[in-house]
Amino acid sequence: MEVLKIATAGSVDDGKSTLIGRILYDTKSLTSDKLEAIEKTSKQKGYDYLDFSLATDGLVAEREQGITIDVAHIYFSTQTKSYIIADTPGHVEYTRNMVTGASTSQAAIILIDARKGVIEQTNRHFFINNLLRVKEVIVAINKMDLVDFSEDIYNKIKADFETLMEKRDYQDQNITFIPVSALKGDNVVHKSKNTPWYKGQTLLEHFEVLDTQDVYNVGTPRFPVQYVIRPKTEEFHDFRGYAGKVYGGELSVGDDVVALPSQTKSKIKEIYLYDQSYQTASRRSSVTITLEDDINVSRGDMLVKVDDLPTIDKQFTATISWMDSQNLVTGNKYVLQHGVNKVLAKVDAIHHKIHPDYSGIEENISALGMNDIASVTFKLNKPIFFDRFKNHRTNGSFILIDSQSNNTVGAGFIQ
Repeated sequence: MEVLKIATAGSVDDGKSTLIGRILYDTKSLTSDKLEAIEKTSKQKGYDYLDFSLATDGLVAEREQGITIDVAHIYFSTQTKSYIIADTPGHVEYTRNMVTGASTSQAAIILIDARKGVIEQTNRHFFINNLLRVKEVIVAINKMDLVDFSEDIYNKIKADFETLMEKRDYQDQNITFIPVSALKGDNVVHKSKNTPWYKGQTLLEHFEVLDTQDVYNVGTPRFPVQYVIRPKTEEFHDFRGYAGKVYGGELSVGDDVVALPSQTKSKIKEIYLYDQSYQTASRRSSVTITLEDDINVSRGDMLVKVDDLPTIDKQFTATISWMDSQNLVTGNKYVLQHGVNKVLAKVDAIHHKIHPDYSGIEENISALGMNDIASVTFKLNKPIFFDRFKNHRTNGSFILIDSQSNNTVGAGFIQ
């Protein structure tokens, strides 16, 4: 079954958790004990409605304050797709959580409170989805029930957001506007009678028809080797295959390829998925590839087409989302993990800090604090093979690891 990963973004009290709870309720994805707990707690709080945010906000502090603090991943399925929704916090101090949730998503829901319209936080949420090249963005204008399902208010917010869209640099993004009431269920799973002026799909209908291949950004084929398969059995005594996942494009039997970093050339002999052989490996497929020549290929190496090499270098500049309480300063050293490869990286220069509300940049920066986003140059102890993030979402991204604590302290997107 196809899997679609969706990130949510919205300010405090915009109704993200309620929206997700409503989707779970209307698709009958809540277990009976969970539903009983929601009904009981809602009644105890004196609500005359079901508080669906209780379906996702699992931390005690979240329930006490009525806000989302940590990233929660919610799973549900329909007849046609499986879904993973990352319920992320919306406040500025949780920017790193928003980046974490959006980094693995192919679609995003940006919630806007119909009473407040486009606010500074909306700019930040859109900036992060633009930065991370999330292709499908649904702008859910929520709490329409509190503005009497006004078409004029909906159109005003839509126009304001379209003005914001002019600032983006990722033009392949598809933006869809949907008026909803998460609390009442209007246009979430079921079509609302309260918005006869809205002719589009409900939120779930929109996700159901999305092509899960199309939501991935198309790049050039990259095949990072995760495992070398050598059975050494009687039947497969000389078998040598390279297992991994194809990113960006397709690889086919007969393609001339180069193994990096050795830059040794060969040709694809066979492509296997378990015990079935195929002529072509489509992007996002996990396969085993064999080559015509017995060349030296190890875990962490990469197979690419001969006429389509990535950049091979020991230095690059990247946009960094800093996630640690310890500041990033020039001269600091980290373990940089790019795919399955790990190298030592030194911070060579911090160029400027980027304000994620589209208000510009801040220069003469000496350090980055938690939740800061900035342009930083790194020097590595050995070359890696990378693409620009805007051209290849997978091969252009990496994480930074503190060698002392082993914590992930930053996420990077190569410029």
